[in-house]
Amino acid sequence: MAIRVHLEEVLKARGMTSKELCALIGITEANLSILRSGKAKGIRFGTVNRICYYLQCDVGDILKFDGELEDENED
Repeated sequence: MAIRVHLEEVLKARGMTSKELCALIGITEANLSILRSGKAKGIRFGTVNRICYYLQCDVGDILKFDGELEDENED
């Protein structure tokens, strides 16, 4: 995946658990786990907005481009 998710690092830096973040942003722990693992195929801007708001971070703190072009046929 060309976009890497660094949510785990930001959570640790803020001293917040995944469960706490889920309660704040209104998504299930299962969906946050998929996002944290990098297996998510997409994320709503509204969800990113809430994550950044509650973690007091920028989008670039949690999502990073690895410089590669993702093959659309990759799973």
